[in-house]
Amino acid sequence: MKAIVLPRIAQIEEAPLELAELPTPVPEDHEVLVKVTVCGLCHTDLDEIEGRLAPPHLPAVLGHQVVGTVAARGRAARKHSEADRVGITWLHSACGRCAFCRSDRENLCEDARWTGFNAPGGYAEYMTVGEDFAHRLDPSTPDLEAAPLLCAGVIGYRAIRLAEIRDGQTIALFGFGASAHMVIQVLRHRFPRSEVFVLTRGSHHQDLARELGAAWTGPPGEAPPARVDRAIDFTPVGETVRDALSILNRGGRLVVNAIRKTTPVPALSYEEHLWDEKESRSVANVTRRDAEEFLPLAARIPIRPTVEEYPMNQANEALLLLKQGKLHAAAALRLADP
Repeated sequence: MKAIVLPRIAQIEEAPLELAELPTPVPEDHEVLVKVTVCGLCHTDLDEIEGRLAPPHLPAVLGHQVVGTVAARGRAARKHSEADRVGITWLHSACGRCAFCRSDRENLCEDARWTGFNAPGGYAEYMTVGEDFAHRLDPSTPDLEAAPLLCAGVIGYRAIRLAEIRDGQTIALFGFGASAHMVIQVLRHRFPRSEVFVLTRGSHHQDLARELGAAWTGPPGEAPPARVDRAIDFTPVGETVRDALSILNRGGRLVVNAIRKTTPVPALSYEEHLWDEKESRSVANVTRRDAEEFLPLAARIPIRPTVEEYPMNQANEALLLLKQGKLHAAAALRLADP
């Protein structure tokens, strides 16, 4: 099979990804073989390529927003039929035995494997995955539009779950990238009596947030019309943690939905930022439940991401555009015809 492999850590400007011919994997007993149709491109892929999240083994096949069809089943696999359309997220497998797995927190499992990191991912014509980690996709969602749902969408949904929102509460979103675009649509659908404030730079993002139902928009650091009960921070900067805590209502909760912060969190005042039983939680990866609940919900709303398509031999070029911020939408590689 054809695959795009990362043979060495390098800056994406050096075009390190290479086209290679690899053996087609064979599914084990409880696995399925997936013929990949499209695979989304992500900033996490850049982190892997450039060494901020270096894969443990090289060469590596990246890609964790995988859409395809079941091409074959392991001997004990029964959940899917051949030709079923499925999506695969960052979570490739978990042990199923530890305290985290037994309490619906398999995203924290110490033996978890991650798609495109320590398990081969979707930058290839075929990949294998445990049948329970391949998620059925709604027929109404095209392959290309499904890819961002499997990363930005599912991780955003997990942030909503961790926020434990009740209808009528006021919610602030800091940053308005791919994940927040989907989160606001879920919030407006599930919590119609809640007001959503969006704090983001740039008039284009503010205009789009209002189009998607934001009651107020403004830049980070500006005070919204009222204190908020819940805040979700999607930004890579530390300042927004302080900003979010400063506008939280008593008993409010902040959920930080970022892999890392590129700048430190500024010093916090206990009286201003932490007093009155305020809470803060971080989002770490995703669970199967997140995908199983979000994907059907996204089809019902419906959430329809805009996605730019690239052939697999242009992976370096597409990821460079992603790094430079020159993409106008999400992006995905086309691995096979639909």
